[in-house]
Amino acid sequence: MAFALHNYALAMLLLVLAIIPFEATCDSHHHHHHRRHRRPAPPRHKSLHMSLFQHETINKTGYVIVNGVEGGAETTATTTPFGTLFVFQDPLTAKANRSSKQLGTAEGTSITSGLDGLSSISVVKLTLRLKDRKGSISIVGGTNNMKRSDHPVVGGTKDFLFVQGYVTSSPINLKGSTVVYKIGLHLYWPPYPPQAF
Repeated sequence: MAFALHNYALAMLLLVLAIIPFEATCDSHHHHHHRRHRRPAPPRHKSLHMSLFQHETINKTGYVIVNGVEGGAETTATTTPFGTLFVFQDPLTAKANRSSKQLGTAEGTSITSGLDGLSSISVVKLTLRLKDRKGSISIVGGTNNMKRSDHPVVGGTKDFLFVQGYVTSSPINLKGSTVVYKIGLHLYWPPYPPQAF
């Protein structure tokens, strides 16, 4: 009998505990019917789309560290022999004119990976000092010296932490000792838009 009374008391306790949260939930739900339901605003997607200009001057801001294979492409403003290791630290400006405002620096390395001397594998850090954002983004990818190349963003620092997106590089002036590339930034911060890429 004591065992049955104990089971009865336990069952009653569980029933009371089950009802109390249910009633509290019902009460709070009941009060919400008197308020107007508002949908939360959709998250605002932060992004940055802009262009900068990279100015690379051979033997001033860019240097061949290791010459490529003999018998390959010759060294010109647009080609280097297969296997050439090239390093650079180039200014990034607001306009294609070198005397325009400097907004950052592109520093990195490229290794000529095409036998024609036109393509390379590049690893680059873009340090940016924009009006409302400062920090760096890192990009990696294949570069063609004669046409537009897309590079995925693989990391960022400071205001560019957690950024995703891609950077385009397009040659606009390949004559003379200084070559100029248009650098297009296409960057997205979380929460990321559903069709950003």
